Amino acid sequence: MNRRKVNKAIQVALVEDDPNLRANLIAMLNSSAGFECQAAYPDGKSALRGIPANRPDVVLMDINLPGMLGTECVRQLKDLTPNLPVLMLTVYEDSEQIFKSLMSGATGYLLKRTPRDKLLEAIREVDAGGAPMSRQIARRVVQFFQKVNELPKDVQTPSVVVSLTEREKEVLAALAKGYAYKEIADQLKISFETVRTHLRTIYEKLHVHSRTEAVLKYLGR
Repeated sequence: MNRRKVNKAIQVALVEDDPNLRANLIAMLNSSAGFECQAAYPDGKSALRGIPANRPDVVLMDINLPGMLGTECVRQLKDLTPNLPVLMLTVYEDSEQIFKSLMSGATGYLLKRTPRDKLLEAIREVDAGGAPMSRQIARRVVQFFQKVNELPKDVQTPSVVVSLTEREKEVLAALAKGYAYKEIADQLKISFETVRTHLRTIYEKLHVHSRTEAVLKYLGR
């Protein structure tokens, strides 16, 4: 559920050590309608001091930070502010870094080469309760899981998934196979908003807060 008042700009905090990129992201956010850069931090230590006190709507987090990796910063932030959405924005696209980020509590994962409009769309999505991730990244997550547990061809539901309806199981199965929300909607011939509604219900029933946690439960891990 969106935590903000209608028409209020999304307050974004940046954690990025590259001063040029940090300045570019600040300029991008402040020049885009509906967004505002609340604060920008060059490292995890300063982010841990400022973010819990200022409570932004969304955090954009780099991984390769000085002194403390972004994944550890996310872990500590989630302990301090459990409901804070953190979107990783990084150059790393290997499965290990993606997995570490998501299991640390990140809500989504995007690459720094993501086009401006897609990045802004992802910030809106995560602020609204979604878990944005490119299809390429989602497939890498699934491939990582497949190394330790073969992805079922059909909807083979572990006991924890029994409470889901057949449609919710279909949505979860498609999610586990790396499909984006729009692709799930097209595949199941339902609307984008219906997919999001099903996902909110799935998260509630499975007692999870992210796409990755839901997929892990689907795979029985």
